[in-house]
Amino acid sequence: MSTSLSGPGSAMQAPGRGPVRTGLPRKSRNARNHAPITATGLVVKVILLGLVAGIAIWAAFPLIEAKMWVGLGILAATTAGLFYLYLTRRHIPAKYLVPGTLFLLAFQVIPILYTATTAFTNFGDGHRGSKDDAIVAIQTSSVKQVPGSTEYSLSIATKGDPQTGSLAFLLSDAKTKEVFAGDAGGLRKLDAGQVTVSPTGKITAADGYTVLNFGQASGRSKEITDLVVPTSGGAIRSNGLSRAYEGRAVRAYDAGCDCIKDNETGKTWTADEKTGAFVAADGERLAQGWKVNVGFKNFSRVLTDPNISRPFFGTLLWNFAFAIGSTGLTFLLGMAVALALHSPRMRGTNLYRVLLILPYAMPSFAMLLVWRDMFNTDFGLINNLFGLGVDWFGEAWTARAAVLLVQLWLGYPYMFLVATGALQAIPRELTEATSVDGASPWQSFRAVTLPLLLVALSPLLISSFAYNFNNVNAILLTTEGGPFPADNPTNGATDLLITYTYRLAFGAQGAEYGLATTVSVFIFAIVAVVATISFRRTRKLEEVYS
Repeated sequence: MSTSLSGPGSAMQAPGRGPVRTGLPRKSRNARNHAPITATGLVVKVILLGLVAGIAIWAAFPLIEAKMWVGLGILAATTAGLFYLYLTRRHIPAKYLVPGTLFLLAFQVIPILYTATTAFTNFGDGHRGSKDDAIVAIQTSSVKQVPGSTEYSLSIATKGDPQTGSLAFLLSDAKTKEVFAGDAGGLRKLDAGQVTVSPTGKITAADGYTVLNFGQASGRSKEITDLVVPTSGGAIRSNGLSRAYEGRAVRAYDAGCDCIKDNETGKTWTADEKTGAFVAADGERLAQGWKVNVGFKNFSRVLTDPNISRPFFGTLLWNFAFAIGSTGLTFLLGMAVALALHSPRMRGTNLYRVLLILPYAMPSFAMLLVWRDMFNTDFGLINNLFGLGVDWFGEAWTARAAVLLVQLWLGYPYMFLVATGALQAIPRELTEATSVDGASPWQSFRAVTLPLLLVALSPLLISSFAYNFNNVNAILLTTEGGPFPADNPTNGATDLLITYTYRLAFGAQGAEYGLATTVSVFIFAIVAVVATISFRRTRKLEEVYS
């Protein structure tokens, strides 16, 4: 008869029965699976959850004020979910995945979605807020002084920095001796104990405000002139730097006709909900409009409007040439230098490597400015050194060649470093075997070294292409997008889509964010398609050489 001894937690087979499991009870095993809570861990958990609660409360008030109940519900559900997740001992994997997912949503998904949705609107200068905001802006901007208007002694103040802080009017009524503070949000009465009034009736100090002196106020005269303080009877505007008046709005909104009427001329501008503007019978539009959904209008403009589509497609071709040239040329030069230094017959390789990566160690923005001066026609180093008289940035093709040369100098050290690392990972036995088989060095490189390099470096080449496709610094700090044709000062010969988009968004004729984000959507789609195709080809290459 044999006897089987089993340790704790093992199973014994009893005659005629199933296995009998011995060892720790279920409760003990569960307790063993949970790590004890330390004092440090508890303190960290309390601090982090307290921070989450504080952020949630801080974010809830603007949502309540704006009556965004859906957003408030999402905020409450997210906060409750985080508290449940980190106050329970279950769902261990989710505790590590949720923070990264939230950051991904906050900093990647939501900005992309917001950009995409903006492309379907007319958002831009004159179309930023709601219709009610536009009506208020139209009425307050038409305020004029009329007989009997209340006049005030005016002091200019700010709650922040005298040069950059938001402005406010400190007003004193000589007749009633009342004092007020007003800004774009409206007018409020001040307690006499909060201010100091000079014998002339002007406010010289006020609690919570910094009164500007004459020089500081003069430096912001345009902002002071543009500031309008809405009131129940009209609005208050400045009359110089020491006086203000409460005027009447010449233009008023009539809800019956959904229009703006000018009380002096009788002209009427009717609301057009499709364009988000008030339009007169003769086609005149008021400058103040509101944000509306315009569907695919922006996409249609980019593709069909000759003033936009012609420069767009021309810029797109140069954009591809620039990204491919910047990536390809730097890769070829960096790989060639790496192959030369990888040769066992090469001496002093460490010194050469240090010297070759110097451009990579320099701040790129500073070197771009240096290169811009080197290409100067009159005193630039390149023309003086070679005895040339080339106007590098005055002609389209010379400017493009100059930009690519600068990119080559700045980018090849990076390709040299990554190619050096990839070459060192390739076993020398493979190239030696091809030599034994009678292959020439070029045949060995083409059949073995280059494919293996491409397998290792393809992801880096794809990312380099995506970076150079949107390399705004390389253009703005050298050519600034120029040279520009005489008939189109908004699109230059070296402009990339990203710099063209920047000029659309912040152009001299007013910002058109909706149109600019439409171009951004095209850029995103182009880079995504190119990256997807490239990764698929890379995967096939890996399968062949794996």
